[in-house]
Amino acid sequence: MGSPQMNFLDATVKVNGAQASLQIGDAVTVPLNAEKSKALIDGGYDGKTVVMGIRPENLSDHPDDLAKSNAIFKAKVNVYELLGAEVFLYFDVNETPITARVDPKTTARPGSEVEFAIDTDKVHVFDKETEKTICN
Repeated sequence: MGSPQMNFLDATVKVNGAQASLQIGDAVTVPLNAEKSKALIDGGYDGKTVVMGIRPENLSDHPDDLAKSNAIFKAKVNVYELLGAEVFLYFDVNETPITARVDPKTTARPGSEVEFAIDTDKVHVFDKETEKTICN
Protein backbone atom coordinates (compact mmCIF):
# COMPACT_ATOMS: atom_id res chain seq x y z
CA MET A 1 0.00 0.00 0.00
CA GLY A 2 2.84 2.40 0.72
CA SER A 3 3.07 5.06 3.35
CA PRO A 4 1.58 7.49 2.91
CA GLN A 5 -0.85 5.98 0.44
CA MET A 6 -1.52 7.13 -3.11
CA ASN A 7 -3.61 10.27 -3.56
CA PHE A 8 -6.87 9.81 -5.50
CA LEU A 9 -8.75 12.61 -7.27
CA ASP A 10 -11.81 12.59 -9.51
CA ALA A 11 -10.92 14.00 -12.93
CA THR A 12 -12.67 14.61 -16.24
CA VAL A 13 -10.97 13.33 -19.39
CA LYS A 14 -10.53 15.98 -22.08
CA VAL A 15 -9.40 14.91 -25.57
CA ASN A 16 -7.93 17.21 -28.21
CA GLY A 17 -6.84 15.22 -31.25
CA ALA A 18 -4.42 12.53 -30.07
CA GLN A 19 -3.76 14.32 -26.74
CA ALA A 20 -5.72 13.53 -23.59
CA SER A 21 -5.59 15.45 -20.33
CA LEU A 22 -7.23 15.15 -16.94
CA GLN A 23 -9.13 18.15 -15.60
CA ILE A 24 -9.43 18.33 -11.81
CA GLY A 25 -11.90 21.04 -10.89
CA ASP A 26 -11.15 24.41 -12.44
CA ALA A 27 -7.55 24.80 -11.37
CA VAL A 28 -5.62 21.66 -12.32
CA THR A 29 -5.01 20.29 -15.82
CA VAL A 30 -2.79 17.23 -16.22
CA PRO A 31 -1.63 16.59 -19.81
CA LEU A 32 -0.89 12.92 -20.44
CA ASN A 33 1.79 11.27 -22.56
CA ALA A 34 0.99 9.51 -25.85
CA GLU A 35 0.63 6.05 -24.29
CA LYS A 36 -1.79 7.17 -21.57
CA SER A 37 -3.67 9.39 -24.03
CA LYS A 38 -4.14 6.45 -26.40
CA ALA A 39 -5.48 4.22 -23.60
CA LEU A 40 -8.09 6.84 -22.63
CA ILE A 41 -9.05 7.67 -26.22
CA ASP A 42 -9.28 4.00 -27.26
CA GLY A 43 -11.35 3.28 -24.15
CA GLY A 44 -13.88 5.98 -25.06
CA TYR A 45 -13.27 8.05 -21.92
CA ASP A 46 -13.51 11.53 -23.50
CA GLY A 47 -15.76 13.65 -21.26
CA LYS A 48 -16.06 10.93 -18.63
CA THR A 49 -15.06 11.07 -14.99
CA VAL A 50 -12.14 8.85 -14.00
CA VAL A 51 -9.98 8.61 -10.89
CA MET A 52 -6.43 9.93 -11.08
CA GLY A 53 -3.90 8.41 -8.70
CA ILE A 54 -0.58 10.06 -7.86
CA ARG A 55 1.88 8.98 -5.19
CA PRO A 56 3.07 11.60 -2.66
CA GLU A 57 6.65 11.33 -3.96
CA ASN A 58 5.46 12.28 -7.47
CA LEU A 59 4.34 15.73 -6.32
CA SER A 60 7.08 18.31 -5.85
CA ASP A 61 7.55 21.93 -4.85
CA HIS A 62 11.24 21.91 -5.86
CA PRO A 63 12.14 24.71 -8.33
CA ASP A 64 13.85 22.26 -10.73
CA ASP A 65 10.71 20.12 -10.95
CA LEU A 66 8.48 23.17 -11.34
CA ALA A 67 10.67 24.41 -14.23
CA LYS A 68 10.29 21.20 -16.24
CA SER A 69 6.68 20.24 -15.41
CA ASN A 70 3.70 20.81 -17.69
CA ALA A 71 1.26 20.20 -14.81
CA ILE A 72 1.55 22.79 -12.04
CA PHE A 73 -1.04 23.84 -9.49
CA LYS A 74 -1.20 25.95 -6.34
CA ALA A 75 -2.49 24.82 -2.97
CA LYS A 76 -2.52 26.17 0.58
CA VAL A 77 -0.53 23.95 2.93
CA ASN A 78 -2.56 22.78 5.94
CA VAL A 79 0.07 20.70 7.74
CA TYR A 80 3.88 20.40 7.59
CA GLU A 81 5.27 17.17 9.02
CA LEU A 82 9.00 16.48 9.36
CA LEU A 83 9.74 12.76 9.66
CA GLY A 84 13.49 12.19 9.76
CA ALA A 85 14.87 12.96 6.29
CA GLU A 86 11.40 13.45 4.77
CA VAL A 87 8.83 16.21 4.84
CA PHE A 88 5.16 15.57 4.19
CA LEU A 89 2.90 18.45 3.20
CA TYR A 90 -0.85 18.06 3.56
CA PHE A 91 -3.26 20.22 1.56
CA ASP A 92 -6.57 20.05 -0.32
CA VAL A 93 -7.21 19.94 -4.06
CA ASN A 94 -10.83 20.34 -5.12
CA GLU A 95 -11.83 19.61 -1.48
CA THR A 96 -9.88 16.33 -1.50
CA PRO A 97 -7.07 15.83 1.06
CA ILE A 98 -3.69 15.36 -0.64
CA THR A 99 -0.24 14.45 0.67
CA ALA A 100 3.09 15.36 -0.96
CA ARG A 101 6.48 14.00 0.09
CA VAL A 102 8.93 16.82 -0.61
CA ASP A 103 12.56 17.78 -0.16
CA PRO A 104 13.31 18.58 3.51
CA LYS A 105 14.75 21.93 2.39
CA THR A 106 11.27 23.08 1.37
CA THR A 107 10.26 26.55 2.50
CA ALA A 108 6.57 25.56 2.60
CA ARG A 109 4.85 25.96 5.95
CA PRO A 110 1.23 25.77 7.14
CA GLY A 111 -0.80 28.60 5.65
CA SER A 112 1.57 29.20 2.75
CA GLU A 113 0.38 29.05 -0.86
CA VAL A 114 2.69 26.63 -2.67
CA GLU A 115 3.15 25.64 -6.31
CA PHE A 116 3.34 21.90 -6.89
CA ALA A 117 4.50 20.02 -9.98
CA ILE A 118 2.94 16.69 -10.94
CA ASP A 119 5.20 14.08 -12.53
CA THR A 120 2.72 13.26 -15.29
CA ASP A 121 4.58 10.10 -16.33
CA LYS A 122 3.77 8.68 -12.89
CA VAL A 123 0.02 9.37 -13.02
CA HIS A 124 -2.28 6.36 -12.68
CA VAL A 125 -5.79 6.45 -14.15
CA PHE A 126 -8.63 4.22 -12.96
CA ASP A 127 -12.15 3.60 -14.24
CA LYS A 128 -14.43 5.27 -11.68
CA GLU A 129 -17.16 2.63 -11.97
CA THR A 130 -15.16 -0.61 -12.24
CA GLU A 131 -12.07 0.65 -10.33
CA LYS A 132 -9.91 -1.15 -12.92
CA THR A 133 -6.64 0.39 -14.08
CA ILE A 134 -6.91 2.18 -17.42
CA CYS A 135 -3.25 3.20 -17.52
CA ASN A 136 -0.32 3.72 -15.18
